[in-house]
Amino acid sequence: MSYPTLSDLNDPSLVPPLGSRSAPDIGPAAVMVSTEPDMKQVKYDFPDLPQSSFFNSTLLVLNRDRKGFSFAGPYIGAPYGVMLLESLVAKGARKIVVFGWCGAVTEHLEPGDLVVPGEAIADEGTSRNYMEPEGCFPVVTPSPSLTDRLGSRLDRAGVPFKRERIWTTDAIYRETEKKIDYFRQRGAAAVDMECSALFAAAEYRKIDVAALLVISDNVASSEWKPGFRKKAFKDARKTGMKAVIEFTRELAENGE
Repeated sequence: MSYPTLSDLNDPSLVPPLGSRSAPDIGPAAVMVSTEPDMKQVKYDFPDLPQSSFFNSTLLVLNRDRKGFSFAGPYIGAPYGVMLLESLVAKGARKIVVFGWCGAVTEHLEPGDLVVPGEAIADEGTSRNYMEPEGCFPVVTPSPSLTDRLGSRLDRAGVPFKRERIWTTDAIYRETEKKIDYFRQRGAAAVDMECSALFAAAEYRKIDVAALLVISDNVASSEWKPGFRKKAFKDARKTGMKAVIEFTRELAENGE
C-alpha cells in the first residue's frame, strides 16, 4: 500500500523552482534524457552546444531563443526527475518529451521494443504532491495531444512502437513476483521509476509531456531477463532518440 501525502495544492511552495525568478529562456521544448549512456550520446552528437550544470545533471541548449530547445539529464527516480521538470518549466519549457528505459512485465514486450506510455500507475510518492488523492494507486496520464502527436511522428518515420499502460515504482530492487502480478492484472505492461510523477507534475504546471521508453529487460516470469547487451536494445535506443530529437525540434520550430 502507498502511504498518503498531505495534499495542499492551492498554496504556493516557500521554495520556488530553480530559476523561476530570473531564468534565461531555453526555448519552448525540452527533452529529458533519463540515462547516462543516452545523455553521453547527445553530448557526442551535439559537441558545440553550450553545457551547464543542472543539479547533478547537465543542461544543453540549442539556440537560446524562442525556437530553441534543450536537453536535460541524466536523472533517476521520481523526486529527482520532477525536480528537473520543474526547473525546465521555470526556464520556459512548455512541452517536454521524456526518453528513457523501462522493464517489461509481460511476455509480449521484449528488449528493444519501444513503448509510448498512455497511462502510468503511480506506485511512487512524488506524484501525490501534485494531485488530489485518488485511492491507493492512482492512474496518471500524459498530455493526450502531445502523446498522439509523438505517436504520429513515429508512424511517419516508420518506427514501430506500442502504446501501453506502465507501472512507476520507487524501488527498483523490490519488483517482487506478487507486485508484478498485481500491477500486470491492472493493465501494466512495463515498469519504470519516473513517468507517473512526471505526468502528474506536468498536469499541475499546465504544460504538456509525452514519453518514449525502450524496453531494457523483462521481469514477466520468475527469472529476470536482462537485455542491456542485446543489439536490438542498442539499436532501439538510437532509433528512439533520433525520433525524439526530430519531434522536439519540430515543436520548437513551430514555437510550441
